Amino acid sequence: MRQRQAHTAVLGELPSTIALRARNCQCPHCRPLDHDARRDRLLRMIPMGYLAKRMPQTDDWLKHMKAPLSPDVYSVGTCVNDDFADYVNYWKHNGWWFFDSPAVIQGVSREHSISLDGALLFFYEAYEFEFHDGKWRTFSPDKDLPSGNIVMPTNKQLEGYDVVTVWPENSPAVEHSPLSCNGLANTLETNSHCLFATFEQAEAAVSGGRFAGGEPGALRIFAVFSIDWPSF
Repeated sequence: MRQRQAHTAVLGELPSTIALRARNCQCPHCRPLDHDARRDRLLRMIPMGYLAKRMPQTDDWLKHMKAPLSPDVYSVGTCVNDDFADYVNYWKHNGWWFFDSPAVIQGVSREHSISLDGALLFFYEAYEFEFHDGKWRTFSPDKDLPSGNIVMPTNKQLEGYDVVTVWPENSPAVEHSPLSCNGLANTLETNSHCLFATFEQAEAAVSGGRFAGGEPGALRIFAVFSIDWPSF
């Protein structure tokens, strides 16, 4: 009974039909299932972590897009917007290649004199399955890096859903966001931030082969949340 009450609390604080499940829980409500079998239960999203990004300085790239987009493109990939730094070399990221908390990002910026002025803060969750060679399959983080210490945000604004590519096999690192990187938003309906409005839209596009013209690799669906920077 105590376990069911805990799940109810989690369900109540998340938007839409998505529920965050404890990844290692093996109760009937949370036990991992295959993609087709999960149709009758709430989606299971895996916390990935945080990242700070800078939006494009010009809107020149929009000239090549037919979709009515804002210059503020919230893609997870960096072909259009930029990460706050080439942070991998600092080795403060987690096993998903994001950050466990905003404080870690702020610590990296202070230690290496990186300005965060104008940078937006995002939190990501990923659907528990990725799509590869016509099939949905599970994936895992980098086992050489910690991935279980993510601090969940107390307030977050769902901005939409991105589809990202990962390469090589089972890599945790995101490579591209084809909606913006390959201009697939010209043929797929997105919101002004170049994201799908719903998970169902993203899943249908992936399963329906609509990303065949994008970058190679497995496809993952990311929920993109905007977060306010914590104050000290």
